[in-house]
Order: sequence, then structure tokens, then C-alpha cells
Amino acid sequence: MHRIWRIAGHDERLVRELSSSLRMPPLLAQVIVARGYLTPEAATAYLAKKLVDLHEPEKLPGVSLAADRIVAAVQAGRRITVYGDYDVDGVTATSLLWHCLQLTGAKVDYYIPSRLEEGYGLNCDAIRQLHTEDANRLVVTVDCGITSTVEAALARELGLELIITDHHQFADHLPEETVLVHPRLPGGYPFGELCGVGVAFKLAWAICARLGDGKRASPQMREFLLGAIGLTAIGTIADVVPLVDENRILVHFGLASLIERATPGLKALLRVAGLADRTALQAEDIAFAIAPRINAAGRLGQARLAVELLTTGDTERAAALATYLDELNKNRQTVERRMLKQAKELVAERPEWHDQRALVLAHEEWHPGVIGIVASRVAEHFQRPAIMISIHGVNGLAQGSCRSFAGFNLHEGLTACRHLLVGFGGHHAAAGLKIHPGGIDDFRTAFAQFVAEHHSVRPGESELNVDAEIRLGDLSVRSVTDLERLGPFGAHNPRPVFVASNVQLASPPKKMGEGERHLSIQVRQFGETLRGVAFGKGDWADELAQVTGPISICFQPTINRFQQRERVEFQLLDWHQGDAGGLI
Repeated sequence: MHRIWRIAGHDERLVRELSSSLRMPPLLAQVIVARGYLTPEAATAYLAKKLVDLHEPEKLPGVSLAADRIVAAVQAGRRITVYGDYDVDGVTATSLLWHCLQLTGAKVDYYIPSRLEEGYGLNCDAIRQLHTEDANRLVVTVDCGITSTVEAALARELGLELIITDHHQFADHLPEETVLVHPRLPGGYPFGELCGVGVAFKLAWAICARLGDGKRASPQMREFLLGAIGLTAIGTIADVVPLVDENRILVHFGLASLIERATPGLKALLRVAGLADRTALQAEDIAFAIAPRINAAGRLGQARLAVELLTTGDTERAAALATYLDELNKNRQTVERRMLKQAKELVAERPEWHDQRALVLAHEEWHPGVIGIVASRVAEHFQRPAIMISIHGVNGLAQGSCRSFAGFNLHEGLTACRHLLVGFGGHHAAAGLKIHPGGIDDFRTAFAQFVAEHHSVRPGESELNVDAEIRLGDLSVRSVTDLERLGPFGAHNPRPVFVASNVQLASPPKKMGEGERHLSIQVRQFGETLRGVAFGKGDWADELAQVTGPISICFQPTINRFQQRERVEFQLLDWHQGDAGGLI
């Protein structure tokens, strides 16, 4: 399924002025203008990434009271339990806050619910267990709890002090008589898109300030915070929150911190991921190499091992844990491939689903820890929102993972169908749900209907936003390297996307990789030849082999660095037969 290309309009005068006033290459200026930064001041602010531009933690609703309570608990010698989540955001948040409190001398431990036995977030059995073990302890959640009204009420009834820090969407009611820390609570925090570890970082910052001189952390804790930005970057990238505003700052400096201040666990993780020799990391390195290995532990019910890896100071233990997580990730990949194949077979067997605006798929054999990853693959493959449901879930309930496509707001869709669900939570791009197995068919119908009525993009008609139409000859190692100044790249700040028309195939396209899943292609335009790769698009080789005339390509340029040599290549995102087909 090829997509519609929506190319940004350009004011050549603005591009020339920006290029001249800021002394930047025209291609870079063109992309900046395409993204709406139309003045030298706006462009400079966009390109600048400064730690001093992070918002003060005290602006975050609830953080001052939470920090005061935690510091008081530390000074009183009370036990503090960090209650996290099993995904990358939750694991990094747990690790960050645990390490912060451990450095203060606190009696601190952590609790990560089992994905397979307890499910997501706070649960009443865990609350009772923690209370039984130590009724005087303080429980601080990270990346969960904002919808846990029943669990918060139980903690209050038992007399267990609870602080909730979270970033997910609210339910109809907030937990009562509980300290809440959340970037979208009333209070006017300037940026509402922090992820769980971002909130935890702000809380740790506030704690460190209070244990310093009240405004500034001690040198030791300041060094901790500079290192903790690395964990914050990992969770921020993995949770696919918008890489704008302070998320962009945190990721920029966090990527550098992972090189300069890596803990034994992070060093070991970089080593098994093949990144140990890098002098600089990209957001994609985290998304495709580091995050999956951390995620694998949580998805397969061993999230505590991931927290131990990120917090241990023992080099040998770190190496062993990193190796184990690497093996878990390989197992996860095997399970994922099998489930994706089964999902495609389910759709193929049900022709009536082909025109549905959303897919809701269920299977008795699907691993509940892997359905989220597969849901992303299904959404991308079929170009529509997708929900994968593991029928044999926790306590007789089926568990589902939901992934959006083309901007559809999942939270709104699930809210509209809430009468058919036992529970749900998440945000606009990713969410989870619980449902009685017998209600899946009714939910499938209702959810698909809601998407059809409230989402304009039809399957096979998704769009690609294009920054500019250029010639291949405009791409040099220097010009492509200059584009890196726009990073870090991720959600809401993607790598630059270009279109080139009147392009000829320089050689027959080839399938490559395991199972011939990927495409290798060489194209030529006005005497300039470039090599490209299309990941997961091996089937395009057969289509392209039938083309006799020119094509238009939509792509992202990259730099291939090998044996101290650099050359421009590209990642092919889409193509159309003819000179300018698919352009808007």
C-alpha cells in the first residue's frame, strides 16, 4: 500500500534570508522553514538545546509536596518503596528514583508488578502485601497510578502513605486524599508531554535540591542528576512521547550522558547491543537496540532483572544480566515473528475485516507480554489502528494492547467503548485494556465503528509529510551531516523526509536480509547514483522490477560510515511510478 505524500510549501525568500542570516546551508534552512520556524529567532531557539531551558521542577503540580514528604521519610528512617511499571519507561523511572534515594541514605526498595500475573499498575494484592510487610513505609509510584482510585482508597484505609507520580491520561475521577504528581494536573506546568521517567527525574531533582541548600543540589547529587538524564533519555525515546520542548533537551543531553557517565549496567547493555565503541549515540540506537532489550525483561515477566541491571555497581553482575537480557530479547523476537504471522493469517481468513477501519485480533496462544510490539507491526502493515488481545490473561480476563495509526486518538476510542471493557489505560498512541473474552466480538464492532466515524484516514491512504522536493545531487556528506543539527529525532520531530522525481533504477532491485524481508535499491538522477534500503519492504522488489519508466521516491538520507569512509545513502519510505505521482 503506497501513501499520499504531503509536501510542505516553501517561501524561497525566507529560506534565503534564514540561510544568509544564520550562515547555514540552504538545505538545512529549507527544512527548518518547512517545519514552521520562519524567523532567525525561532530557528535559533529550535536548534539550541540548553539544560538551563529545562523547567524548574517546582512548577510541576504536586512535586513540592511529594519531595517534602519523601525527604521527611528519609530523615525519619522510614522505608520507601518505589512502585514502578514493567515497560522501559517504568523500569528507567524506578531505577532513577531508587538510585536517587539510595544515594541519600534512604532505606529504599522497589516493587515491579509481574506483567503476566498482576498486570499493569497498582493492584490491591500488592498494596496489602506492602502494608503487611511494613505498615510504616512510604510507597511512591512511577509511571502508573493516576487512574488507581480503588487502590489508593485501599492504601488510605490501611494507613499506608502513598504518593502517585504518573503521566498517563486521567480517568473520570482522580485518586482522593493522595499526593499526585502529574504534568497535566491543574497548575499551569508549561509542558504536558513528559513521560514517566521525565516526571521521576523532576521529582529526583526536587529531592536533591532539598537535601542540598534548598535550591541547589550538592556536587554529588548534581553529578547523579547529570547521569540520570541518560536513563531519562532511554525512557523518553522508548515511550514515543513528542521529542519537543524539554523532552528534546533531555534526550539530547541524555544521549551524551550515556557515553560520558554510563553506569556498569548501561556499559554492559551498550556492549551486548554492539554500541560500546560509539563516540555518539542517536535516538534510533536507543529505540532499536537498547530499549528492546530492557523491554524484553518486562514483557517476559522479569522486569526486576532490568532494574537490577540499571542500578548495580558490580561489573561482573552487570555483564551477566546484560547477556541474559540479550537472550530474552532474542526469545521475544522469535515469539513476535510467530504471533505476527498468526495475526496476518487471521486477517486473511476474514475478508469482512479487510475494509474495517481498525483491527481487533484475539488468540488463545498469544503471549500477553509481546502483544504490544506485534500490535505496532500489525498497525503499520495494515495501515490502521490495531488491537491485539491475549485471551488467556490475568484472573480469567483477556488482556489487550492497542497501537494507533495516522494520529488516531486511542484513548478517545477506548473511552467511547468503555461499557464493553473491564478496564483500560494509556494515551493517544498506545494503550492497554482488559476485557471479558465473551465480549471481544461486540467490542471489535463498536471500536471499528468509532474509528470509521471519527478518523478520516482510510486504510491504504495514509500520508507522509515531506519537508522538500530536492535533487539527489543536493545531498552531500556535509549537507546530510548538517541535518543532524535538527535532532534528536523521534515523535513530532522526525528525520527530514525528501522527495526526488524523475528517478531511474540504476540496477535491478534486490531482496535482502532474513527471509528476504528488506529491499536494496540503487537509483540514478541526472548522473547522480545513490544506494538505498527499504526495511520490511522486500515485496517491493517484484513491483519495481515491472517498472520501465521513471519513478518518484520518498526517502530519508543517511550517512554510511564504514572503515573511516563516509557516503550518502537513503532509507526508502515509499515510491510511485511516474514523475510526481502521490504528491499533494
